[in-house]
Amino acid sequence: MYSLPQKLVAEFVGTFTLIFIGAGSICADQYLRSLNQPGLGPLAIALAAGLAMGVMVTAVGHISGGHLNPAVTIGFWVTRRLGTIQSLCYWFAQLAGAVFAAYVLMLVVPDSASTASALGTPSLASDFTRLHGMALEAIASFFLVFVFFATAVDDRGAFDKIAGFAIGLTVMMDVLVIGPFTGAAINPARAFGPALVSYHWANQGVYWVGPLIGGVIAGFLYNAIFLRDQPPPS
Repeated sequence: MYSLPQKLVAEFVGTFTLIFIGAGSICADQYLRSLNQPGLGPLAIALAAGLAMGVMVTAVGHISGGHLNPAVTIGFWVTRRLGTIQSLCYWFAQLAGAVFAAYVLMLVVPDSASTASALGTPSLASDFTRLHGMALEAIASFFLVFVFFATAVDDRGAFDKIAGFAIGLTVMMDVLVIGPFTGAAINPARAFGPALVSYHWANQGVYWVGPLIGGVIAGFLYNAIFLRDQPPPS
């Protein structure tokens, strides 16, 4: 059994990796374009985000659960699988990891990439409303948290076999579909860290409200329908 500080370190490291790779891939794409070279493209950016999530969930899932995302943690909180204090501690560790990752990117990535891309801060398409952005982020986050519960929480799932793989693929498909419209944060920490460091706060509420709503609905729904005969851990 791991202690709370150990779990928080795992969440910090995992979220740091997720934001460093996810936002870093956008900076790399922008840097290549600034050199008049083909960028990484949406598929590679989605693949980077999915691989980072899948690898780190597999790496730290046995320690902290591998949430790496306040939307996942709120799903655990609403189903009483985490207490309020522990959930807030998880949020703090996740946000701290995201901010630190963004600061590291700012220090090591050329200005031509970091400034133009706002360190990979997600943003809404010019003809896309905040309401539509929240809806897309909520739906995509619902998919992520639902898959998380199905593979990593449900005792009848396949945590030891495919949880990280399935969760990573879910992130990848989410980024592929909604990335052009919202930037596909599907994670408040993913939006908060780069926004704080780059001072790019436009539509930040979209990336909190949408994912958290999706996480609450997915956690509550899976727990009520599929885990009703499995009481939450005490």
